Amino acid sequence: MKVTLNNIGKKYESREDFTLRNINLEIEDKEFCVILGPSGCGKTTLLRMIAGLNSITEGDLVFGEKRVNKLASKDRDIAMVFQSYALYPHMTVYDNMAFSLSMRKERKNIINERVMEAAKLLQIENYLYSKPSDISGGQRQRVALGRAIVRKPSVFLMDEPLSNLDAKLREHMRVELVRIHKALGTTSIYVTHDQIEAMTMATKIVLMNDGKIQQVGKPYEFYEKPQNMFVAKFIGSPTINLIKGKISGDKFISEDGLISITQKGENLKAVTDYNGKDIYLGVRSERFITGKNVEQFKCVIDVIEVLGKEKNLFVKLSSGKDLVITVPGHYDYEVGEKHVFGFDSEALHFFDAETKERIN
Repeated sequence: MKVTLNNIGKKYESREDFTLRNINLEIEDKEFCVILGPSGCGKTTLLRMIAGLNSITEGDLVFGEKRVNKLASKDRDIAMVFQSYALYPHMTVYDNMAFSLSMRKERKNIINERVMEAAKLLQIENYLYSKPSDISGGQRQRVALGRAIVRKPSVFLMDEPLSNLDAKLREHMRVELVRIHKALGTTSIYVTHDQIEAMTMATKIVLMNDGKIQQVGKPYEFYEKPQNMFVAKFIGSPTINLIKGKISGDKFISEDGLISITQKGENLKAVTDYNGKDIYLGVRSERFITGKNVEQFKCVIDVIEVLGKEKNLFVKLSSGKDLVITVPGHYDYEVGEKHVFGFDSEALHFFDAETKERIN
């Protein structure tokens, strides 16, 4: 089912300003849409409005062709999975999964068919007659998913369902959720603050900050073409390097004069109107290069972060400015060494210093 948000806003009586305003979004049928953002940005509030758990102050929420602003949560044909598993401790896994269908007085053969189908999909057939206290956290999370799946809703809503799991199990469950989504083909809306979950699972990401949508698109677009400095800094680890400077003719010159890069092609066209104005240059840590035919800068290695397949070099320019450079893990570097690096001219991002928006 397609979900459409037209100028959605939320205002609480206890606050003078809106928590959310002018939220416009289209989530296509069968999409896996991840709403991403830092704590307090409004992502869970938005999800609860879609679920019918929070009222809508202004705008229209449309499921398919139907406006559902005033429709009760139970009538929206949704299923929600929360951060807490919220399982009934006195019931078996089977009874937990069957509970919503039993409350609807569904036929027993239908209940059994759906529970067994979901259990097989989630690979929890062997735990159906165990109590929640007798199974692991990952298995309990699968039961919570199973309870939603048996309802066969038109829309799945998930509020940080993996945040209580350890790192290894989160990695495993990310893959499993993608497989489950493909198998079910149900529109899914997933809230998280974890960029890795968003980048690896989503077909569409909605990045929010301070109650507003910052960018909507496919995962690679957030990394390759961030629309503003917030997006550029939020997506990617290590965080993107941002260097303030000015455009002078066909050159970007850093404010301390230690970095000078000649602009060509599309980059030059984009920044021509900024001649003499302050802008920021952004470059990802893995897009520094070495070689004779690149414009170079000198630096001293301050800290080395060893990650196995790669190393992060935290370097300092003579002005004291810090940069992060990622190199293959088998390259040898030592703290205190002086080195020369250059920029991959095809991988530079430019931002207006005043508006913080991308210069296209």
